Amino acid sequence: MTSQTKHQSDCGQLFVVATPIGNLADMTYRAIETLKQVNSIAAEDTRTSRKLLQHYGIDTPMFALHEHNESAMADALLSRLQGGENIALISDAGTPLISDPGYRLVQKLRAADIRVVPIPGACSIITALSAAGLPTDHFRYAGFLSRSGKARRTELAEIAASPESSIILESPRRLLATLGDMGALLEKNRQVCVARELTKLHEEFVNGTADELIAHFERLPPRGEIVVIIEPADKSNEVVNDEQIIACLAGPSMLELPPSARAKAVASTLNVAKSRVYALMIGSND
Repeated sequence: MTSQTKHQSDCGQLFVVATPIGNLADMTYRAIETLKQVNSIAAEDTRTSRKLLQHYGIDTPMFALHEHNESAMADALLSRLQGGENIALISDAGTPLISDPGYRLVQKLRAADIRVVPIPGACSIITALSAAGLPTDHFRYAGFLSRSGKARRTELAEIAASPESSIILESPRRLLATLGDMGALLEKNRQVCVARELTKLHEEFVNGTADELIAHFERLPPRGEIVVIIEPADKSNEVVNDEQIIACLAGPSMLELPPSARAKAVASTLNVAKSRVYALMIGSND
C-alpha cells in the first residue's frame, strides 16, 4: 500500500497539469505558475505545447513524453525526481492521462513514494457533460470505441444497456458510422448529444435521436474534436429478468435468426429493450 502523504520529502514532485482544450483563456493561474517554476515539462507533443507556452511567456525546457516512449522514459524521470527535480506533465489539450499517456509513469512514481500533484483544469468529457442536458448524477466514460469486430459490438451493447449516461470520444470521419451502429441498438426515442469544437469559436451541441443526428451531420459534415453523450437506458418498466431473456435467446426458432433479428425478436416477444437483449446475447458468447 502506498500513501500520498508519505512521500520522500527530499525528492522532487510530478505536477499533472491540465491545459486548455481550445480557448487559451481557460488556462488557470496555478497552471501557469507551476509551468514557470518546475525544472522541466514533459509534453505529449512539444510542437503543440510550445504554442501554449509561448502565449504565456513560459520558457521552461520541454521534452517529449508520449505513448511510444513512456515506458522507456519512466526510469529516467524517476531518477531525476529522486534527485530533487520538479517536473510537470502536460498533454496536447485538457487533463493528462484522460485518454492520453501518463498512467504508467504516475503508477511507477506513486509506487516509489514520489509525490504526484494534480493541477486541475479543462477536461473535454466534463465540459461536454455539463452542457449536454443529459443526466449527470451517474455517468461512464468509454474513451474511443474499438474500430471493428467483437470488441466494438460488445462496447456498443454495454452503452445501449447502461443505466448511466455514457460518454465516448469520436473522430469526424467515424461519427456517422458510430451513430448508425447506435441507431441499430438504441430505443428510437433515446437521446444522444454530439458536442464538438468545445470552447472554440464554432462550438456546437446537437441533441436528438441517433437517426436525427445522422440526418443533421449528413447535411452538415462534422469537423473538429467530438464528444458523444448517450442517454441512460430506461429500465423503469422492465420486469423480465436476465435469465428469462437468455432462455428465450436459446430457443430453437431464435437460434435460426441472425444476431440483429434475433435480438429484435426476443425484445418483441418479452417486451424488453432490444439493447438489453443484445447486451446479454454478446455476453453469453464470451
